Amino acid sequence: MVSPRPSRSFLDLISPDFAVLRGHPIPFGASPSWRGVNFSVYARHATAVSLVLFAPGEEEPSAEFPLDPRYNRTGDVWHAFLRGLDPAVTWAWRAERSVPPGEPWHRYGPSLVLDPYALAVAGAAEWGAAPTPGETTPWNSVRARRGVILEREFDWGFDQPIDRHLADSVIYELHVRSFTRHPSSGVASPGTFRGIVEKIPYLVDLGVTAVELMPVTEFEENDVDRRNPFTGEPLKNLWGYHPISFFAPRSAYGASAGPGAVVDEFKEMVKALHEAGIEVILDIVFNHTGEGDEKGPTHSFRGLDNSTYYILDADGGYANFSGCGNTFNCNHPVVRDLILDSLAYWVTEMHVDGFRFDLASILGRGRDGSVLTNPPLLERIAADPVLANTKLIAEAWDAAGVYQVGHFPNWGRWAEWNGKYRDDLRRFLKGDGGMVPLLATRLSGSADLYQGGGRAPHHSINFVTSHDGFPLADLFAYSRKYNEANGEGNRDGGDDNHSWNCGHEGPGAPPEVERLRRRMARNAFALLLVSQGVPMILSGDEAGRTQGGNNNAYCQDNEVSWLDWGLVEKNADLVRFVRTLVRFRKRNALLRRRSFVPEGPGSAPVTWHGHTPFRPDWSPGSTCLGMHLKDPERGDDVYVVANAHHETHRVELAPPSEGRRWHLLADTYREPPGDVFEEGTEPLLADPAHLDVGPRSVVLLTGRKA
Repeated sequence: MVSPRPSRSFLDLISPDFAVLRGHPIPFGASPSWRGVNFSVYARHATAVSLVLFAPGEEEPSAEFPLDPRYNRTGDVWHAFLRGLDPAVTWAWRAERSVPPGEPWHRYGPSLVLDPYALAVAGAAEWGAAPTPGETTPWNSVRARRGVILEREFDWGFDQPIDRHLADSVIYELHVRSFTRHPSSGVASPGTFRGIVEKIPYLVDLGVTAVELMPVTEFEENDVDRRNPFTGEPLKNLWGYHPISFFAPRSAYGASAGPGAVVDEFKEMVKALHEAGIEVILDIVFNHTGEGDEKGPTHSFRGLDNSTYYILDADGGYANFSGCGNTFNCNHPVVRDLILDSLAYWVTEMHVDGFRFDLASILGRGRDGSVLTNPPLLERIAADPVLANTKLIAEAWDAAGVYQVGHFPNWGRWAEWNGKYRDDLRRFLKGDGGMVPLLATRLSGSADLYQGGGRAPHHSINFVTSHDGFPLADLFAYSRKYNEANGEGNRDGGDDNHSWNCGHEGPGAPPEVERLRRRMARNAFALLLVSQGVPMILSGDEAGRTQGGNNNAYCQDNEVSWLDWGLVEKNADLVRFVRTLVRFRKRNALLRRRSFVPEGPGSAPVTWHGHTPFRPDWSPGSTCLGMHLKDPERGDDVYVVANAHHETHRVELAPPSEGRRWHLLADTYREPPGDVFEEGTEPLLADPAHLDVGPRSVVLLTGRKA
């Protein structure tokens, strides 16, 4: 049976021996061969499933094939092999069920839905294209996403995983579109994977070893139903934390026309980054989907098997541990397999090097929403042989109160975004009392969180800023948030930012305040880049990017979020400061310890100092701390003195290792270019025993052989 009547364009895509055959239940998705294409989808509770095909360039279905459950079903899997079918078609599914009383958890309907295993998507290649007003067709044809059938052929050449140890990483978090969308980027393909390729020389010069890409899987940017109250412009879901697919890269991030072209462009980007020595980490969202709550759209999972893919209550309502309307049922066996298949695909087919898991604590919740003591999905990811060399980074909390920083299930594999590092560094920098002991703990790898249980300092991903919150420039320019442009009455975004305006709120500050703000930014970078653990830099922080006080710019697809590349030149001194310290970190193994235990004969991981050597002041009123790292076998000594007080502090220095003398690496109180020194140009301290540390500043010394 075929419905609707096949179009002429579809008839051109089938051979004379075309036939709809039984097919195979595995693998899921679309599998082309020289004889035709096999289609397979999980839909346990559906009583009727149809395969819907679209001819190339067509927005409405060309042919629909209802599947016979006696012939085209194996267990909970529906399947068919279409002999003689040209793989140029795109496809979707329609699943239906007459819901009997007492089964409120099913949400089948007439809408077409995307195959969860589609590797590329057609139907939303143009960024920001809105649905046609009043669109009511059963398949929502204008915005219906369809799967693209791919031939997995790509010339990877000699590309291999870089397999850099996590301890040796410097991570750079960026958003694909925002990174090059600004007109100042000068790239040929702004806002795309190719745009990133054009900026690889900048990333290499900065010295970062990995880019962490904010979500790149298919999502709907038009799901924000508000307008900017100042401009009237529709707001967009820029960040992409509402996925529709876990396999397909966002089609609008491609520069080329044609279904599936974005897949090759993503691979080209990965290959080019690898050639430059830069790893690719994906920020991936498995905790919820873009289908939202019961009022949300049906894109894929909901229309295939709602009760399998989501955690529901007894009335069929959606558990909302994500804060985004629904919670993915991650530890259901079918969903668990989907997630593992997705991760394996990104590693084997797309050559990515690791993952950051958004709201990862949800991946440890059971099918009833409870927090599991031994979550099978997290353990399976940690033990998966295909993922053995990939980096696994958890955002170790969720939106329902679970906070697992320092005790996220580990198995010796999982690293964590260290939210306590962020908060403690911010509080010390702005001068809060009682922070010196906590600063010492964070600088030395957060042993209170990560020592024991097979963990190491590099299981702490250290950051002062991330996409979520103020960028670094705003952290020291605003004491409160200014999110009015988001259209939520300034209610969104966090209120406890541990930020400080340095004495003047926002722009228009006097010169002395601007100098202090620049110094505070250098302070943050200096401490971040000498801390044990893995530093993560938010894209644009090194150039002084601002969001004008907006600490939740998820819906600002404009210059609020876009990186103004003119800042790279305007704030070249800050870029130079960061670049120099990144290079210093990469040269000095003392800053990249792989264990909390001393690693060499006679080595001491760290000694602490105050105004006098070996006498740190741990009192609540203390604002000054010295840290000395030494191991003659592993590199030059490192001495850090951080002063959060508003006055200059004179400190007596501990001596460097035998045969070495103190040289000045960086002093954030000094104005550029005297604030930091390149390798081999560090001046010898005139007074090797004493140091004047300016107000609210950080001094870094290196002990080099005489």
